[in-house]
Amino acid sequence: MITFILSFVALIIGYMVYGKFVEKVFGINENKETPAYSKADGVDYVPMGSGRGSLVQLLNIAGLGPIFGPIAGALWGPAAFLWIVLGGIFAGAVHDYFSGMLSVRNGGAQLPDIVGKYLGQGMRQFVNVFSVVLLILVGTVFVAGPANLIVTLTPSWISLGVVTAVIFIYYILATLLPIDKIIGKIYPIFGLLLIIMAVGVGAGLIIKGYHIPELTLSNLHPKNLPMWPLLFITIACGAISGFHATQSPLIARTIENEKYGRKVFYGMMIGESAIALVWAAAGMAVFGGTGGLQEALAAGGPAGVVRTVSITMLGAFGGTLAIIGVIILPITSGDTAFRGARMVIADFMKMSQKPMSKRLAISIPIFAVAYGLSRIDFNFLWRYFSWANQTTAMILLWAAAVYLVKEKRLHWIATLPAIFMTAVTFTYLLQAPEGFSLPTSISYPVGLLITLGITILFANKVLKERKLKTDETVSVSAK
Repeated sequence: MITFILSFVALIIGYMVYGKFVEKVFGINENKETPAYSKADGVDYVPMGSGRGSLVQLLNIAGLGPIFGPIAGALWGPAAFLWIVLGGIFAGAVHDYFSGMLSVRNGGAQLPDIVGKYLGQGMRQFVNVFSVVLLILVGTVFVAGPANLIVTLTPSWISLGVVTAVIFIYYILATLLPIDKIIGKIYPIFGLLLIIMAVGVGAGLIIKGYHIPELTLSNLHPKNLPMWPLLFITIACGAISGFHATQSPLIARTIENEKYGRKVFYGMMIGESAIALVWAAAGMAVFGGTGGLQEALAAGGPAGVVRTVSITMLGAFGGTLAIIGVIILPITSGDTAFRGARMVIADFMKMSQKPMSKRLAISIPIFAVAYGLSRIDFNFLWRYFSWANQTTAMILLWAAAVYLVKEKRLHWIATLPAIFMTAVTFTYLLQAPEGFSLPTSISYPVGLLITLGITILFANKVLKERKLKTDETVSVSAK
């Protein structure tokens, strides 16, 4: 219990202290006009207040990830708490802040354009394709998950296919209509429900006296699966998630002043980490340890665990409300995932999104692909989503590091988490069944060697930038 409570305290201090430091390193300009005003179009570039923008951002980024991921990650034991807290403060929130603020500074640019500006056009083309694939995977995953939960609450005559179709219809509307028509109006209400749900489950754990294990770095996984790098891939949302880099530009196009960036981007990631802590703790406590959690996951999957925890903590009525909150989470990320995919493709094709016909031209093929993917096994999709998610985070962090080098600012706040996530993603790709299935004796050293190689490339870029700056200074002095 002490570890659980101290973890929340650490997140609050992290936001107040390290978040302020990150903001200072970036260097906000409160007098600079934001894209919400300079490029206002009534569709995607629409000014929204920081309060509403924060709640929309929280729902955009908090899909099934900070619930299903931490529940699965709890199988390794309390080490999950450490990753959520340290990952959230020093990696995830930094990632989200830069993905949002670099978009603000670059006219509301999407992830591919940000990456292209700082890592080169080759990476831009790669991320164009990669981010669209990730967004469609996210949208598809966030159809299957909530649909399965909804079916457990509805009469037997309402089939999974009907529920899936209804969710897709909502996604289509949210993707096509201006951001302030649906998303901007209902998300703040859902955001409050999300917060109430997490507080309810967390308070239930404390009030009912559940035993939440204290911190240990021991591997408590019932199947003895290696903690490195599986834990850091399994718990993505809640610690660090590349999906957020595709969502932050949506709110970057609505933010009214750069001074709100810390609250909207850094702060909402810390909020997601708090949600992840609650569900990781619930997974460990309610089922009597990792062994019991493994049995519960085998019997009913993550959705079954969520249902059991919610009803146990809050009773039938409160539990049902909590389950509704968990249903809302993925739906309110899935819709913006598809919206983000539309915007990335539109930016790549330089196609105005003001006419409805052009929005339809991009959206119809996206939903056709997503519907086809929805017929594939959920667990298979989730594994590929998790790896693609963390790979995207790695790329954005390297872009942020290069930006800081160019601006002659402290790049280590982005470089260190970028190095760490590089090691995680490449080691996982080498080791995982959906990757190369190599033993740890090979995947560990090779993953580290690849990471070292990429770090050396970055170091060379730093040296070139510094030499360029020195040459420019000498040239100006000579004149």
